[in-house]
Amino acid sequence: MKIEVWSDYVCPFCYIGKRRLEEAIELTGLAQNIDVQFKAYQLDPSTPTISEQSTYERLAEKYKTTVEAAKQMTTSVNQQAQTVGLKFDFDNAKAANTFDAHRLAKWAEAQGKPAEASERLLKAYFIEAQEIGRHEVLLNLIEEIGLDRTQAAEVLSSNAFEKEVKQEIEEGMSLGVQGVPFFVINRKYAISGAQPAEAFAEALRKVAEEEGISSKLQTLGQDNVGICKDDNCEI
Repeated sequence: MKIEVWSDYVCPFCYIGKRRLEEAIELTGLAQNIDVQFKAYQLDPSTPTISEQSTYERLAEKYKTTVEAAKQMTTSVNQQAQTVGLKFDFDNAKAANTFDAHRLAKWAEAQGKPAEASERLLKAYFIEAQEIGRHEVLLNLIEEIGLDRTQAAEVLSSNAFEKEVKQEIEEGMSLGVQGVPFFVINRKYAISGAQPAEAFAEALRKVAEEEGISSKLQTLGQDNVGICKDDNCEI
């Protein structure tokens, strides 16, 4: 069973959804039958590669509100994160363009470490408030998961994997991705947003039972629950 996950490394619900999917896989006992593949998506391609603007300042600017009000916007997100064992550091996080992070993740996938790269990038941004738009940060992270720093630097200094990242974003849009996380199972079913683990488990069991019945994607779970669209996260 193949699960393709369109996500962005600055999307809080992508990290929450990843944890809930992992819980569902454990609940169903289907781990040996599932191949999870991470696909690139950018919530805001216009974000500067490096920014000194805090998450709160960016939200305040986007929604024309105060920094204090922006802080309140992240409270419920952090509460959801804590239900899956995550504690987000919004206080110190800064805006970041994720295109190079996605490129490096595609290279890591070619080296056989897609899951490790995805987890490390999400943890770096949300838990450790690292600036994943910076090449030095990306190289440190890639080295931590056991990949060659020199080769990674060559990837970042070139246009390597740009085509692959853009193709994945376009492919996601052709499948109906309008926000992330977006999970596609065997190109037959789609789950939009960080649904509860039970919803993921139900979908996995359904696909396991109905393998090959339909090639048409069907959206499972509730609409617009736990999803980020253009830097706007809904609960």
